[in-house]
Amino acid sequence: MEKILSFLLALAVLPVSAYEHRDLFMKACSDAGTEVFMMDGKWLPYPEYSDREGWDALLGENRAMVIRKGEEYLDYEWKTVPATAYLAYERTGERGIMETPLGLNRRAINALLLAELAEGRGRFIDQLVNGLWLSCQMPSWVLSAHLPRQETGRSLPDPRHQIIDLGSAGYAAIIAMAYHYFHVEFDRIDPSINYCIRTSMKEKILDPFLDESVRGGNWWMAWKWRPGILVNNWNPWCNSNVILCFLLMETDRERLDKAIALSLESVDQFVNYVKGDGACEEGPSYWEAAGAKLYDYAQIIHDASCGKVSIMDSRLLRDMGEYIVRSYIGDGWVVNFADASAKLKMDPVLIYRFGKAVGSSEMTDFAYSCIADRKAGRFVAPKPVIWNDIYRSLESVTACSSMREGADSLNRLAGQSSFGTVLAGLSSGVPACTWYPETEFAYLRNDDGWFVAAKGGHNNESHNHNDIGTFTLFIDNVPVFVDAGVETYTKKTFSMERYTIWTMQSDWHNLPAINGTSQIAGADFRARNTSCSLRRLAFSADIAGAYSEAAECISWTRSYRLKQGSFEIRDSYSLKRRVMPDVENFLVQGEVYLPGEPVPGAGDVPGGSIVVRNGDVSVKMAFPSCLVPSVEEVQIEDRRLSVVWGPVLRRISFVSAPDAPLTGTYSFKVVRL
Repeated sequence: MEKILSFLLALAVLPVSAYEHRDLFMKACSDAGTEVFMMDGKWLPYPEYSDREGWDALLGENRAMVIRKGEEYLDYEWKTVPATAYLAYERTGERGIMETPLGLNRRAINALLLAELAEGRGRFIDQLVNGLWLSCQMPSWVLSAHLPRQETGRSLPDPRHQIIDLGSAGYAAIIAMAYHYFHVEFDRIDPSINYCIRTSMKEKILDPFLDESVRGGNWWMAWKWRPGILVNNWNPWCNSNVILCFLLMETDRERLDKAIALSLESVDQFVNYVKGDGACEEGPSYWEAAGAKLYDYAQIIHDASCGKVSIMDSRLLRDMGEYIVRSYIGDGWVVNFADASAKLKMDPVLIYRFGKAVGSSEMTDFAYSCIADRKAGRFVAPKPVIWNDIYRSLESVTACSSMREGADSLNRLAGQSSFGTVLAGLSSGVPACTWYPETEFAYLRNDDGWFVAAKGGHNNESHNHNDIGTFTLFIDNVPVFVDAGVETYTKKTFSMERYTIWTMQSDWHNLPAINGTSQIAGADFRARNTSCSLRRLAFSADIAGAYSEAAECISWTRSYRLKQGSFEIRDSYSLKRRVMPDVENFLVQGEVYLPGEPVPGAGDVPGGSIVVRNGDVSVKMAFPSCLVPSVEEVQIEDRRLSVVWGPVLRRISFVSAPDAPLTGTYSFKVVRL
């Protein structure tokens, strides 16, 4: 025990690098010690399998739904993953051919496990055993796209060199939970089942986590972190599942203590790496895998230590939670910088339990607004989420009961006043505008229903796009100027060819091509002098540093000003010499009408303006007379993009004269028609 504490305290005094040395978990554990952590899952806040009354009370009216979901898999044909499915990744870049069958099996195990806990009659046990038996015979649970981290560098699993990724850690957590609840039943069928599970877990998860020789493959642990090393959502995502496996299945106290100490140190690397303002630089789509997974980890650590090791009162954790509320625009739209999607289906139960744990009424109120049926004029109690994350599935079962009571209370209030009044009250505590000074995200909203998001930062952020200085504009929750997001992931997405993909390039964001050049990827390519005034609804950044020397740019200050009924974009620049024309690019959703073209029902577009119409929202954009506009359509064939934007997006390009001045200003003004 003394050795473990010495290990933790020694880590706590490491020199500060290019991040803030917060070490929240190690500091929380330094007084309590790892011996406070309970073994064998005795800390789990759920009933034992044999406690039928406990499960009936916990599930309530959701019990039948959970059972029905499990029944869908009673005749499920378990999928095998052939060698060629793994090899497809290195041969063609295809990931889904391997990931899909593995994901379907994982979902089936999760549903069967929960159904058996709900019913308790043994009806789902045999099919659950089928899935576990097949899974344990697999050489690896790692996704093919991540297997090149093996010593072989290949996408086919090598059982001699086990590494851990987000896929294998999540898969293992489901298996560990199944073992915890049903190992007695498995023994009655055949003791070989439990032996197979324990052996597979040790080989694929427990030993590789403790093995220093494979830390290179387990890069997400951020072991011996040094400046320049990225720490992203993989860290809390993998750690939350791995530590769950140890707490449920590790029988050696010394190994468990070592794993806990190592895991706390690892997650603190993420805590130290993220910006102190709480923003998720990967975007809202990754919040569930980043900030919310940090919360999952913190909740597991809190519960397993009986609350003696806890960071629930951390302001950073609360800010990371409230980020998802601030990033919500409305009608399912969110701010989608980086690889995030502009459309996001919120998980109200996750947001609720996160908010409740950190004491954020902003989050819990937002969660309730997410379960509001606006057409029916009432709040509808959420259903448990049965997907492929066992911990969140169980936590959602617990939280649903509490949210059901809250929904009933809100409906009673709505009956006394009105549904609209109650719904408006739930958002009254959310600031209209937010500035994240470290991440350099600005969210600005006026009283006319206009919402602008802008960013500074640098071009080596997690899931980075070359997008320094870009913005998006929504009016009445309708997208006008947009960020496309990212296509379906392939091998190319995370390779040296990443920035050959159009959605990653600055020319396809709302940004200029300075002297005909585009932004460059890398941490050295960043914004300078970024500022935001929430009072003035204004944002400004010198984005010249995001371009290469070929831009011949001394400074290029991109400024935004949101007013009542208008939005202004201003570029003030200074070049060393003129090489090519400047091109001001804007990506929009909707029809585009150039000067002189007829707008249905609104006459011709006046000179010096263009019109963008998306459904019921139409805007006129005035532009400088020195620029020549044109419009280009990009056909959306990728499904990940088309479900958000439909079949087409349009890029408006304003081109300067070849001999444009070396210093000057380009100003644009957007007003609603």
